[in-house]
Amino acid sequence: MKPYASDLSDAQWAILEPLIPPAKPGGRPRSVNMRQILNGIFYVLRSGCAWRLLPHDYPAWSTVYDYFRKWRNAGVWERLVTTLRERLRVQAGREATPSGAIIDSQSVKTTERGGPHGYDGGKKLSGRKRHLLVDTMGLLLTVVVHAANIQDREGVRLLLEPIKGRFPRISLVWVDNAYTGTGRTWIKEHMGWDVVVVSHPRRPRGMWVFPGQEIDWSLFERPKGFRHLPRRWVVERTLAWISRYRRMSKDYEYLTSSSEAMVYLTMLRLMLTRLAKQTEKQFVTYKQKHAA
Repeated sequence: MKPYASDLSDAQWAILEPLIPPAKPGGRPRSVNMRQILNGIFYVLRSGCAWRLLPHDYPAWSTVYDYFRKWRNAGVWERLVTTLRERLRVQAGREATPSGAIIDSQSVKTTERGGPHGYDGGKKLSGRKRHLLVDTMGLLLTVVVHAANIQDREGVRLLLEPIKGRFPRISLVWVDNAYTGTGRTWIKEHMGWDVVVVSHPRRPRGMWVFPGQEIDWSLFERPKGFRHLPRRWVVERTLAWISRYRRMSKDYEYLTSSSEAMVYLTMLRLMLTRLAKQTEKQFVTYKQKHAA
């Protein structure tokens, strides 16, 4: 078949193939092409189409979706992301696990599909929030999807409680003003991490001026142009990476676990692309092995 733009390249498949879970022992031997199964999943992710609209070049949509569902329930997508993230960090000259992280959330609309959702008064939309924890490279550590009416300072518990003790090297996290108060206190008490709140510099709103006193009008001037906030731009960039995939333009899933799996898949594809460019020797070995 003629490949689609979302299909895995040979170099990417050479990295991912050894990590594919084997078929269950004792059952019928696996007869489907696993590369085509993954290509079908990535096609849905990139194009944003419904599962039933999957092109006939791929295996049956029910088979493709069944693998997505089973591996979602088994935590396979998260394990694949963890393996590739550690490999990418080591190749970049870093430790396999991070010592610092950044937290942020993204509110997205939902559809008539149903499922948990709520109204975010700050963003003026009804939907869900994608709550992310990323390292200083912008690589995903964990994600939780919850109703948009849950404030960030409350949702941080849903994000961090399941991973308590999983990243022992983390000692510092950067957050924005939405996590001040109870959210910041919870992180310090339950996770033992130092919390740095990164916010925009405050502008003076007014001052008392005595008659005849000169005024420094430069204090009231707004800075021109776009400004990167320290560390916060890293997680914002990660959210921008996720938004490149049309399936992520809204939350089309009924289950929040499916929404979380889609976020893991976006990061999986991103890391595969990076690793494929850095592992040319592995790609050559793969081609020679299959050419024999």
